[in-house]
Amino acid sequence: MAKKFVCTPTFPVAETKAGKLRGFQWDTTFVFQGVHYAEADRFQAPRPVEPWEGIRDALSYGFVCPLLHQETPNGEVLVPHRYWPMDEHCQNLNIWTQSLDPQAKKPVLVWLHGGGFTAGSAIEQQAYDGEAMSRLGDVVVVSVNHRLNILGYLDLEPFGEKYKNSCNAGNADLVAALEWIQENIAQFGGDPENVTLFGQSGGGMKVWTLMQTPAADGLFQKGIVQSGLINGYGFDQPADGRKIVGAMLRYLGLEEQDVAQLETLPYAQLAEAYNAVAPALEKAGAYVGCNPAPNDFYRGDPRVVGFTEHAKTIPVLAGTVFGEFAFAPGITDKYQLSPEQKEALVREKYGETADQLIPLFRQAWPEKDLCDLLVVDCLFRSPTRDFIEKKAACPESPTFSYVFAYEFPYDGGKPAWHCSEIPFVFHNTDKIPVCNEPGVTDLLEERVFGAWIAFARQGNPSHPALPAWPPCTPGKEEVMVFDRTCSLRENFDRDLLALLETVTKPFSLGEESDEPIQH
Repeated sequence: MAKKFVCTPTFPVAETKAGKLRGFQWDTTFVFQGVHYAEADRFQAPRPVEPWEGIRDALSYGFVCPLLHQETPNGEVLVPHRYWPMDEHCQNLNIWTQSLDPQAKKPVLVWLHGGGFTAGSAIEQQAYDGEAMSRLGDVVVVSVNHRLNILGYLDLEPFGEKYKNSCNAGNADLVAALEWIQENIAQFGGDPENVTLFGQSGGGMKVWTLMQTPAADGLFQKGIVQSGLINGYGFDQPADGRKIVGAMLRYLGLEEQDVAQLETLPYAQLAEAYNAVAPALEKAGAYVGCNPAPNDFYRGDPRVVGFTEHAKTIPVLAGTVFGEFAFAPGITDKYQLSPEQKEALVREKYGETADQLIPLFRQAWPEKDLCDLLVVDCLFRSPTRDFIEKKAACPESPTFSYVFAYEFPYDGGKPAWHCSEIPFVFHNTDKIPVCNEPGVTDLLEERVFGAWIAFARQGNPSHPALPAWPPCTPGKEEVMVFDRTCSLRENFDRDLLALLETVTKPFSLGEESDEPIQH
């Protein structure tokens, strides 16, 4: 049955501090796309948009940030994507809401996209669409684009005061977006005092880096970190752009006094220069940017430097998925293999440690097939568990833990991979074919979606469709396992993770993984 669509010269219109915006109504949901929240010159701090007269259309998604490398579509059945025109003036956001009443005060969920700090966009994945979340959760959903890679995270401060904090310009864009939300979201039915950041992979990283950013204090009240912690990402390397910027200048045939030319060169030339010189510098341990760097703006990884006093007050929901980087083809006939064949595969991968890992895996995951030990994640799960343990030691606010462990109906049963929980979070499994399994998908989706909405409303993910879900305390991780049957487990995989860490190759940005897409 067709839904109602309304878009006239005067409706729906919302008034922001800078001027009026026209969106459209689709059934019960008001949608505003490509809303500019800031402007910025290259490598420089964002500034508010200039006011305008009349009514400006917000009927098209805005530009997304240019990438360092051309993307190649692959693995789309696992994580379907949308590709969109790119331009560095990409400070825009999208809004889905059920009300334009300034007194509605509905919870606001702000989605920060994945792709590390180098790639991705607010609309990159088909599952990022916020209509169903807004409609079924009766909340305001906002997704944000911002500067990435060398546009958002390259230190030029040694070359001029106007480049101050260019090493964190992308996160400064996010602060500007949160300031815009604080000032304007009431006109879209949202409560500026009940804002939850949520993000996956690089988006999860953005959540906790903003928790450590004093300029963002008070601009959001809760944080959800989905697969957003991994060791070896370089969040605590101080910025010193002299080597990388100097090398780029030389590659481009420029002198140090010509650094201002980097502001006007075509982005493609900048990217070519960076891609040519960065690998050798990174291998030598030099700063090469493309990640936030600690300074007065961003205080550093809380697992290393401790949580800021304000970060301690923010309720957090953090977790991972069972397989994370398990994008490679799995064992399609695992349920037909004999126990001896399965153990042989495990020993082939883990060597002598297999004899210790097998009983620990069976204890932690009694419902899983032994072949799943080949892909069970510790690269994200271990640092996430460390984050949760340290955040749980802050009595000022609760911290909740989860693992998404559903096995998808793909290749005879594929454990959850990086990004696979996102359609369930957004209530968009109907848009992603691989998520669909009659009699299973709908129940699991309601449980995951319900937890995210409950957390956004009240800072606690508990709801009637789930077992009791207490917050974590020091030494006691209470983990909600989302699967065909959802269950709460206490410290259930601690020993397994400790041993897996000894036989799992550390993550390195400079090496290829089984992951087909950058998230």
